[in-house]
Amino acid sequence: MWQGTLLSIHITPNARAPMVEQSKATLIAGVGIEGDRYAKGIDTGTYSAQPDIREVTLIEVETIEALARDHDITLDAVEHRRNLTTRDVPLNHLVGRRFRVGDVVLEGGRLNTPCRYIDMITKKTICDLLEHRSGLNCRIIASGTIQPGDSICLE
Repeated sequence: MWQGTLLSIHITPNARAPMVEQSKATLIAGVGIEGDRYAKGIDTGTYSAQPDIREVTLIEVETIEALARDHDITLDAVEHRRNLTTRDVPLNHLVGRRFRVGDVVLEGGRLNTPCRYIDMITKKTICDLLEHRSGLNCRIIASGTIQPGDSICLE
């Protein structure tokens, strides 16, 4: 059995706006992260029309570390465009599974697909390197507040 940790939280109020780190966040079931573009509804983000798929997004810090180690590419947490950065969480294995981040319950929806937009905004060639490692899109099943340091485990 694994147990992971929430390392950081990032949101952005609008598409293309910079991600902003949060010391805590309120996750609202069926909506998203309070203040984030996907919680606001239609026309605020590329995937806003599919809120049940992308209420919150996660990425493994191990992916970021592999970019640095294997490709000498530094990707800061504000650059990867995901809401939650995790450690020791097997995101690819959580599709269709429920798990906890602190007291919040999430359900893995689908694996995130990297797109060329990330290359454009970071000015780094990483899209292809993130194939199958670009994170997990989730539904929020049970609302609550999270903060870095919260544990992550299966429900």
